[in-house]
Amino acid sequence: MTTPISNLPRRMPGWAKVLSAIVLVLVVLFAGLRLSLVPGLKDLFGTETQDRSGPALLKSVQDISRYEAASGNFQVVVDLEKDAKLLPDAIRGTRTLYVGAGTVDAFVDLGRVDEADVRVDGDRTSATLRLPHAALGEPALDPERSYAVSKQRGLLDRLGDLFSDNPNGEQAVQKLAARHIADAAKDSELKERAESNTTAMLRGLLHSLGFEEVRVVYGP
Repeated sequence: MTTPISNLPRRMPGWAKVLSAIVLVLVVLFAGLRLSLVPGLKDLFGTETQDRSGPALLKSVQDISRYEAASGNFQVVVDLEKDAKLLPDAIRGTRTLYVGAGTVDAFVDLGRVDEADVRVDGDRTSATLRLPHAALGEPALDPERSYAVSKQRGLLDRLGDLFSDNPNGEQAVQKLAARHIADAAKDSELKERAESNTTAMLRGLLHSLGFEEVRVVYGP
C-alpha cells in the first residue's frame, strides 16, 4: 500500500525551527523572570538608570537682605476632578487624589530699613528700630513627601496619554496644592512668629553691643 505524496507530512523549514526555538527560549526566560524561578535573571534583565544631565549653569546672583525668621510645614490632600460635558467619566474625565507637602518661609526685609527707622539715644544705651511687617515667601513643595494616591482616567484620556510627552504630569494638582498651602500659611500665625523671632534676634544682638533697652516696632 502506497501513501499519496500529497498526504505525506511536510517538513518544517529550517528558518521556522530556529524562530520557534528562539521564541521558546524567550518564553522560558521571561516566565522564569516573572516567577523568580531562575536565580540571577532579575539582575540579568534589570534596568539601569544613567544620569546624562548636563552641568547646572549659574544664570544670575541676587543679594538677599531679608531675615528668614520662621518656617511652616504644611500638608494638604488635593482631590481634583475634571469632567466632560455629555460624556460619562468612563469615557472622558480624570480624577486625581494627591498629597502635597511643603514649606512656607516668613521673613522680615531688613533691606527696607534706613537711617530714619533707627533711633539711638545720646549715651547709646537705648535704641528704637522700626521694621516692615513680616511677609510670606512662595510655598515650596517637597517632592520626597508629595505623591499621587490614585489616578482615575477615562478611556479617551488614557489613549491620549499614549501620545503625550508627559503622561504622568501632575502639574495641575501641584499648583493647586501650592495654592492651598499658601492660603493656609496666610491664615496661620507664621508672620507673627517671624516678627517675634526677629525682635528676639535684634534684642540679643544689640544687648551684646552694650544697649540696655531695645525697642522694636513694626509698621508699613
